[in-house]
Amino acid sequence: MSKLIYQGGHKLERKIISVSPKRQITIPQKYFEALGFDNEAECVLQNNAIIIRPIRDQESSSFAEEILKDLIVQGFSGEELLAQFKILNKKVRPAVQTLIQEADNLARNNNGSTMSDIFEMDE
Repeated sequence: MSKLIYQGGHKLERKIISVSPKRQITIPQKYFEALGFDNEAECVLQNNAIIIRPIRDQESSSFAEEILKDLIVQGFSGEELLAQFKILNKKVRPAVQTLIQEADNLARNNNGSTMSDIFEMDE
């Protein structure tokens, strides 16, 4: 049986499910259908919680959509959602640039090539 709870001023639906001895769970059918699960799910450990969500076609999803989904899962809405989105969205480009730099450094340490060399990209 589902139960409505309030957390951080937001209404959430809560359902207790059992975990089998093999650590298996069953996603309630209502949630499964509402979220459009198929045969795979993504499991994320975040802030002492496990987030289970359907796998989406990554080509059609943008960073912005992923940021918004995560913020909604965290319970943000309205003006608070917009404010948090702006903060995180500004961090995407620097984070990607840092990852590219780290990949370049790893490539140089391994064989002298840069990421651009490996993937035939123009710098």
